[in-house]
Amino acid sequence: MPASHPEPMVKAPRLNLLAIESSLRAVQRDFEPINQRLETRRDPLSDAVVEHMMLGYAAVDALLAERVDPFELGNSRALLELNGLVIYGGDPRLRDEYAAGLIATEERFYAKGDGGFESLREYLALLNGESVWRRAAGAYIHVLSEPQLYLEGNHRTGALIMSWLLALAGKPPFVLSVENAKGYFDPSSITKGTRKHSLRMLLTRRKLLKHFATLLKEGAQKTHLLR
Repeated sequence: MPASHPEPMVKAPRLNLLAIESSLRAVQRDFEPINQRLETRRDPLSDAVVEHMMLGYAAVDALLAERVDPFELGNSRALLELNGLVIYGGDPRLRDEYAAGLIATEERFYAKGDGGFESLREYLALLNGESVWRRAAGAYIHVLSEPQLYLEGNHRTGALIMSWLLALAGKPPFVLSVENAKGYFDPSSITKGTRKHSLRMLLTRRKLLKHFATLLKEGAQKTHLLR
């Protein structure tokens, strides 16, 4: 199976976690006017959501520092951990309380078929030779479309997966901002409601891929990286 990234791995930059949190907090403060512009309303960003996302970005940063590729065989649990962080944070009591949910998520993640990890890995291999913007966008679409990779938290975990792919190639991670929120949330709602191999996806995939790739490229903020 080809690797998820066609170019040789080079020393990846580290994430600027302070700048990333600043962007998320700005979205949190301005969420009501943002929400009013969305085609599908979303729940506000609570402190817990932001804190859990920051744990996720810190985990992505650790993967970069340790040169761990979560798409290599034997490393896939790192992607499960990203999902665990955005849902439950770092509180072991919550994980104990929702142990059944963690087990069910793991079973879904490793299930054969369109929605599991192997399906995502194979799809990324098909995108070898594409720009990193399109590979990251494709990964997000594959995670979020039905059947989804995780039981819940696919938007947030998908954003972290995109961020790892981008930073590995030396590009800024994807970070939600006041400026990109509508361009991220509205097509995400379309993607979430579409099955991977449906006629609707066949007709919209190219457009979604182009949209998200452009969103990632044009919204990239160098301040979200440490050099």
